[in-house]
Amino acid sequence: MFFPEYRPRRLRKNENIRSLVRETIITVDDLIYPLFVCEGKGVKQEIRSMPEVYRFSLDQLIEEVKQVVELGIKAVLLFGIPDKKDEVGSSAYAKDGIVQKAVRTLKEKFPDLVVITDVCLCEYTSHGHCGIIKNHTVDNDATLEQLAKIAVSHAKAGADIVAPSDMMDGRVGRIREALDEAGFTDVAIMSYAVKYCSAFYGPFREAAESAPQFGDRRSYQMDPANIREALREAYLDVQEGADILMVKPAMPYLDVIKTIRQEINHPLAAYQVSGEYAMIKAASKLGWLDEEKIMFESLIAIKRAGADLIITYFAKKVAQTLAKR
Repeated sequence: MFFPEYRPRRLRKNENIRSLVRETIITVDDLIYPLFVCEGKGVKQEIRSMPEVYRFSLDQLIEEVKQVVELGIKAVLLFGIPDKKDEVGSSAYAKDGIVQKAVRTLKEKFPDLVVITDVCLCEYTSHGHCGIIKNHTVDNDATLEQLAKIAVSHAKAGADIVAPSDMMDGRVGRIREALDEAGFTDVAIMSYAVKYCSAFYGPFREAAESAPQFGDRRSYQMDPANIREALREAYLDVQEGADILMVKPAMPYLDVIKTIRQEINHPLAAYQVSGEYAMIKAASKLGWLDEEKIMFESLIAIKRAGADLIITYFAKKVAQTLAKR
């Protein structure tokens, strides 16, 4: 009987050996924790379709961030839920806007925390679209000026990184120009370079109250069928000055993450979006999946595909689990 000279099972026989040869690991340094912040006081409101994810008022946000900082998480991504919305999303760049207040508060309390802000209009417009509406469609170039004002207002509040998620053509270049003109040359841009028009965003739209009131976002977010277009989008954002690229969603687009990783050397983030999170939570609640095991397996897949950074609603739980281990 023939026995192979190399037996792969030799390196699988116990956990200590497996850990020695493990190729991909998740650490707290990989994680960015997304947070929803709203007006008010004493607010910690669970989102129905995202168990254990909350809308926080500023006082409650401080308590949540204190916990994650103590767990070793180094970065958060802020989404604002304003009290008032209008056609042009003016509260998105107001000096006393909810995100601006949150940034100032977090940087005062946790100066070493990396504070990233979402730059978009969908949470702030009465119509729920990511740009300025003219003739029943999103006007790309008019939207760029609004996005530039939002990014500068976030930088003035103390944001370390701004993250435009709107998918307007040319927005990275216009934001970079505006930040530099305002003296914020050290504020980085994490571009939602490859953001697909995905059905996986449903729970987020509930959380951020940002569902479009008419039509959809197919004219500006990417067609899920396209990968070559993803490369074109990523290259454009690099040319315009993006410091970090992002693919969103993550799990259904692992091939896209891998392709961009192979072609472009910029730091690459992937967003494990609300629908991905909700599916895992729902299946685990029904007893169909082991939540902790699936949580780590899904994140390892994202990192193995090539992501350097992972934005995930599981960030706090991952950090807690790693601390116990």
